[in-house]
Amino acid sequence: QVQLVESGGGLVQPGGSLRHSCTASRIIFSLTGMGWYRQAPGKQRELVATITSGGNTNYADFAKGRFTISRDNAKNTVYLQMNSLKPEDTAVYYCNGDTWKTNWGQGTQVTVSS
Repeated sequence: QVQLVESGGGLVQPGGSLRHSCTASRIIFSLTGMGWYRQAPGKQRELVATITSGGNTNYADFAKGRFTISRDNAKNTVYLQMNSLKPEDTAVYYCNGDTWKTNWGQGTQVTVSS
């Protein structure tokens, strides 16, 4: 079973930045597309961004221009850099596959508030 461990959440003021990391194990990471997702209170989980094994990226409209997904295959890790954060970005952030899914991890809480 693939295991995913997220880290990097926190409390940040509007306009601030955070970087999430997600390390995968029990997978040939370099051949696997990955994604970041989020779930805000009372809302369904939604896609934030994906990155293919070849490095092609795709973003939700709300993430374009503010968030950047990247990967380090040597570390089996996918990152999500979030800049210009807004209160509406407050959510639990998760990583998982892009077109495949394994069990969801615990996620990391991001709270954007002044």
